[in-house]
Amino acid sequence: MKLNRVESTRSRHRRVRRKVGGTGDRPRLAVFRSHQHIYAQVIDDQQQHTLVAASSLEPEFKTQYGEGDTCAASTQIGKLIAERSLAKGIQKVVFDRGGNLYHGRVKALAEAAREAGLEF
Repeated sequence: MKLNRVESTRSRHRRVRRKVGGTGDRPRLAVFRSHQHIYAQVIDDQQQHTLVAASSLEPEFKTQYGEGDTCAASTQIGKLIAERSLAKGIQKVVFDRGGNLYHGRVKALAEAAREAGLEF
């Protein structure tokens, strides 16, 4: 049986989440990619608490980037999530690509977060 794109993403996400989990010492950097926007959260799975969040829906990003600048917006979200994490004292995270392929916007966000100081 052939799966459609959404079912394939969900299947990959379940497979990734079996192994990837965040702790208090090393929380999980979860990425969700929709058609137009990208969201990133740093999550402590043991406490079930979001520590830091950023998305391309925030007011400064909605005015700064148009609909075609999704990769540039992802880079800025990666830098922003790293700044906010470092401000809270979080330096090491586990990367959760959310079932998406490590390519394009997800890769841009991850590389920008690494350059800004997060370790994963």
